[in-house]
Amino acid sequence: MELPVVDQELCTGCGACVDVCPTEAIIIEDGKAIIIGDDCTNCRACESECPVEAIA
Repeated sequence: MELPVVDQELCTGCGACVDVCPTEAIIIEDGKAIIIGDDCTNCRACESECPVEAIA
């Protein structure tokens, strides 16, 4: 099962994915979202929440 990946070129660092993540597996670092694989449950809530479609 492949976890979601953030396209760093598209990510604006808005934090929408951070707010929706039920396991707090996403952080904003240097203005970009980073998914912490050990904490991610692959629910994909972040993918549908991202306004610029940077998570796939």
